[in-house]
Amino acid sequence: MNDRLTTVYASIDALIDYALAHLDLDPRNADWARNRIFALFDLDSYPSAEATSCRPCRGEEDRCAQGPEGSVGRARIVPDALLSAFRAAAVDCGLFEAQEGPMYADIVMGLLSANPADLDDRFLLIEHRDGGMAAMQWFYDYCVANNYVKRAQLDRNPRFDSHGLTVTINLAKPEFKNMKKAAAGNAVSGGYPKCTICHENEGFAGRDKRTLRTLPVTLGGESWFWQFSPYGYFDQHGICVNTDHTPMHVDRDTFGHLLDFVDRFPGYFLGCNAALPRIGGSVLAHDHYQGGGELLPMHKATTWSVFTLADYPDAVVEILDWPGTAVRVVSKNRQSIIDVSDIIREAWVGYDDAANGIASHDADGNRQSALSPSAIITERGYEMSLIFRNNAISDEYPEGIFHAHPEYWPVKQEPIGLIEAQGLFILPGRLVDQLGIVEEALAEGRDLPDEVSEFSLEWGELAETLAGNRDREAIHQAIHDELGSVCYRILGNTAVFKQKATTQTFLGSLGFAAR
Repeated sequence: MNDRLTTVYASIDALIDYALAHLDLDPRNADWARNRIFALFDLDSYPSAEATSCRPCRGEEDRCAQGPEGSVGRARIVPDALLSAFRAAAVDCGLFEAQEGPMYADIVMGLLSANPADLDDRFLLIEHRDGGMAAMQWFYDYCVANNYVKRAQLDRNPRFDSHGLTVTINLAKPEFKNMKKAAAGNAVSGGYPKCTICHENEGFAGRDKRTLRTLPVTLGGESWFWQFSPYGYFDQHGICVNTDHTPMHVDRDTFGHLLDFVDRFPGYFLGCNAALPRIGGSVLAHDHYQGGGELLPMHKATTWSVFTLADYPDAVVEILDWPGTAVRVVSKNRQSIIDVSDIIREAWVGYDDAANGIASHDADGNRQSALSPSAIITERGYEMSLIFRNNAISDEYPEGIFHAHPEYWPVKQEPIGLIEAQGLFILPGRLVDQLGIVEEALAEGRDLPDEVSEFSLEWGELAETLAGNRDREAIHQAIHDELGSVCYRILGNTAVFKQKATTQTFLGSLGFAAR
């Protein structure tokens, strides 16, 4: 047996060692798991574990597997180095082509991962012993360790705070602008599964979901499930999905669903996109919520004014000091949260205000207004943030009156969904190269290069801010500040009420009184 094949066997043994240590692989199943990997490539000359023990990666799993620090200070266990070694050895030996590496990595990690039922049983044991948040932390770490959550890639995304917002640049996914695809739920030909977030995707090879694992969740007595996002935008970002393939909607039951979830997992938030094109998420055809383990900037926004409703003395409604239009319902009483939130929802989706350019329905009778709720638990009790959205279009703004306006499209043209409406912006990866060109031109004192001419607005504002300063660190910081400023203005574009006083008038029309 040649050295190259021995290196392949060693890389597989290293992955078996890793699975024993981090993926709950039972030692009694080690040979069985190893043979399933061998079968992929018709390998039948395995020398022995002892013969491969001196090869690279054997006995070094902690060093190879130790990931970068997570945003909450935890060192993540990731298999990236071991998978890279396996892919390189397999390609060198002619087992597959380099471009097939990601697929085979997914296949191998799927084989080494525990089955969904066993994971659910383990989750419930941890939850019973240590609580829901400890169980979620364990499940998240597992999904990182089995390579479904691409944590090492996520940690490479640039991220910074500016203008009271958090700005990230997503290097892993392309821009999403296809609203027809969103309405169809990202369905693909073949019809199985019906969309990209259906439960039937668990383990589905056709979409490289072999490592996807989900957890059953009950919301409002209905069957839902939770899964973490492979390319999450914040710590422990995931989605809670209706087991039935049914269109997204926000109604009275939605508020109860969100509270059910945070009751069980009180360290998470859970929210819902507005269920309309241009202002909703990328999968409108399948009912789902988004949430995770990180409070977003809007959750921490200060209060502009406070209101009460006579029939609900145990609840307050706060108008937020926030560039978008948003209020926060606060109470220790679940039912009050649901009732007050639904009063506001029902009023908003039917609200017309010609003076402020707001129409609840278009000329064809299609609904244009929607509410986007988000729930957390704090020391004050339940907090339900309600973001007012409207997807009307006009000749001047064919992509949406309350969407990012065209002058900001070089920075952000994608729909502003729940996460960004709450202050965490996900900007396209192309900006790294484009703004690098801008930064270089500023440092060298040149004019705005033609290849990034669309950034003329940002260029002018940067030039004014820098006033001839060509220090690279100052330029880099100025670009961060400019991105934050643009994102803040985009949220202002999404505001249906441009003045807080108009929000106050709206609440007053429903019987709310300033406190």
